[in-house]
Amino acid sequence: MRAPLSWIKEFVDIPAKVSADEISDGLIRVGFEVEEIIYQGADLTGPLKFAKVLSIEELTEHKKPIRYVGIDCGEKETRYVICGATNFAVGDMIVAALPGAVLPGNFAISARETYGKTSNGMICSARELGISDEHAGIMVFSEEDAKIGADAIEGLQINDVIFDVAVNPDRGYALSIRGIAREVAGSLGLTFTDPVDAIRSLKFSETGKGVSAKIEDKSSASVFYLRTMSNFDPKATTPLWMRRRIEKMGMRSISLVVDVTNYVMLELGQPLHAFDKSKIKGGLTVKRAGKAQKFVTLDGQERTLDPDDLMVCDDDQPLALAGTMGGLSSEITQTTTEIALEAVRFDPVCIAKNSRRHKLSSEASRRLERSVDPSLAEFASARFVQLLTQHSSAVHVATVVAGEPIFPAVVKIDPTYISKILGFAVSNADVARILRLVGCDVDEKSWTVDPPSWRADLVGVADFAEEVARMIGYDKIPSILPPRPLHASLTPTQKRRRAVATMLASRGLAEVQTFPFTNQETIDAMGFVGERASTYAIANPMSEEFPLMRVHLVPGLIEVAQRNISRGAKDFAIFEMGSIFRSAQKLVPAISPELSKRPSQKVIEEIFASVPPQAYHVAGLLVGKVENENWQGKARAYTWHDAIEYAQDILALCNLEWSIKRSDFAPWHPGRCAELIVDGKAVAHAGELHPRIIAKYGLPERSVAFAVGLSALPDSSLVRPTRVGTMPAALQDVALIVDEKVTAAEVQAALTEGAGDLLESISLFDRYDKIGDGKISVAFTLVFRAPDRTLTGDEVSAMREAATAVAAKKCGAVVRTA
Repeated sequence: MRAPLSWIKEFVDIPAKVSADEISDGLIRVGFEVEEIIYQGADLTGPLKFAKVLSIEELTEHKKPIRYVGIDCGEKETRYVICGATNFAVGDMIVAALPGAVLPGNFAISARETYGKTSNGMICSARELGISDEHAGIMVFSEEDAKIGADAIEGLQINDVIFDVAVNPDRGYALSIRGIAREVAGSLGLTFTDPVDAIRSLKFSETGKGVSAKIEDKSSASVFYLRTMSNFDPKATTPLWMRRRIEKMGMRSISLVVDVTNYVMLELGQPLHAFDKSKIKGGLTVKRAGKAQKFVTLDGQERTLDPDDLMVCDDDQPLALAGTMGGLSSEITQTTTEIALEAVRFDPVCIAKNSRRHKLSSEASRRLERSVDPSLAEFASARFVQLLTQHSSAVHVATVVAGEPIFPAVVKIDPTYISKILGFAVSNADVARILRLVGCDVDEKSWTVDPPSWRADLVGVADFAEEVARMIGYDKIPSILPPRPLHASLTPTQKRRRAVATMLASRGLAEVQTFPFTNQETIDAMGFVGERASTYAIANPMSEEFPLMRVHLVPGLIEVAQRNISRGAKDFAIFEMGSIFRSAQKLVPAISPELSKRPSQKVIEEIFASVPPQAYHVAGLLVGKVENENWQGKARAYTWHDAIEYAQDILALCNLEWSIKRSDFAPWHPGRCAELIVDGKAVAHAGELHPRIIAKYGLPERSVAFAVGLSALPDSSLVRPTRVGTMPAALQDVALIVDEKVTAAEVQAALTEGAGDLLESISLFDRYDKIGDGKISVAFTLVFRAPDRTLTGDEVSAMREAATAVAAKKCGAVVRTA
């Protein structure tokens, strides 16, 4: 929406000291985006004169039309210029740029020789002057509009500031000078004069019978004003001042009748449409098209009407696509002498559908679909009659009205609630003052607010709060972060699950998801017995082949591996996270609580009692080789140590302490399965799968798997900070001979206990099984560090001896000397 400052000043008393930038800032402050400020005429200097064409000599020896034109610029002598345009004739008034003038683009005018003639100036088009994009030819005026020798810069009102304002869809009233001027006045605290006030007193005498008006579909329009005029002289021209204002708004002048409809629309915001009365059969009715039919609009396009299209029709045919574009059959032409002017407050949704359905967006539809002031149908049509009768011979015949305007409802508000919404105190007096500023009528006793007719969007206290906020200025609202709202966030359990999944994925395992269903054959094949084999049957299974809930994740991973191996996969690692189901309790019938309120605690407990217990596990399956053979060495297959390491890494990620022992647990190999224990409870198993299962499912030999019961793990923080030592570390290696039945973990625990508080870390680096006599050798590296000093050799030796002494006492360990 373009808005010239010269036009805004007609309705707002703007002091000369207020700059264009201050006006722009004011509009931005109240919620409008000013996309551009155009300083029209800033790059144009004179002399620029109105001139009359005295003679035209056609220079025919050139490929394109060239004319040698004599013009009268109010000087003593005729001035001659070269011009290529052909849209003017002898006697026409034009604009001439004389030598010394500088046109936009730093184009300096001077006398020069061209086409064998001396061109002493230039005849200008609107584009060359930078006042319009119209480039069809030279600007032509009548002698009524322009005086020979007069300053054209002043006469064309070129020097002006034009604001290009982006108007939000909920502020359709601002698609007019009236609306923009009101916002400028409100934002800067200036006096606003409503142009409608000058129209309210207009009265027109009835000189005959006018065209009848009717609204057939009451939901499509509320009020229809139809004003009939006669005795119009089609030769009447648009006054220069009106023509220039329309051009500054980004439109072009067409004819007096059309220009007046556009001018009123731009001024007040109400679209109008003028029909040639002689082409109307009977009266005009707003109604649906009713059937699919062809219709030619003013742009010459033939369109197929939808039966639901809203139309303005006479007794025989549709004449206009309502609120969008008129029809070609009833347009104003050079022979029109009788006019029927339509002004309707259409339903915004109907116009939006018309526009979208035909992909036809016009200046009228853009305003009507954003909602137009219901009272403007009367005042805008009266303004049209006023202007047309002032600038032509037209006379008013009659005005016919159908329907009546529907205004926004009165709203009762609590003014203190506005302060709560905005987050800072606004006095009741300020609330009332601001609401009156935007056009509301406020009763401060009952706090009932009557929104202005042009603000159908003001329907609740939140809407009024927004008006108060924007008129105070969004920049005045304190920048205080609101209190952190109570909102859903990840629980520690969810964070742990995500961390585990991320770790496994980063280590190269691919996550899979399987259906949580199984059958008795799979349970038996895996060797599950007792509680581990007890599950729930599904009342309505997806497949009769899998009627039971799964009791473990590893069987599903094995089936995924079997399927991928059959399709050519060889070496891979996969994991899954999900629930398992074991029949540890008898379920009660399902509960369907009342949804209108929160269930009682007893009902909640009954709901959980009706749902099978679900333990959450993570399991992985490692198949084939972990490293292929290459120049660095031979290939290495996954071993049961890899599976145990993954299970330990999960517990370490959860910052838990654990112990490990041998286990005989299906579906793992009885002699190659480890059980990880936390707080005396087995929480994970890992190792090599049973050869029987590997053979049944066709897996590579010695395939391994791990499973960790995440829901069985005690709560712990995901992050455990450690102190970085600044003192040097002391390393000690110790090799011990123990009985082969003693585990390395037991020896490590004993060494840790004996080493004392300065032991920073301990790690197993060697195991030797060929000593004989049922003995093995295990070697550890012990790292000692003091936080505040460098340890001496004697201190380190003493701590090493203390560690081996405890290992000897608890594990029967003997220090290996060779």
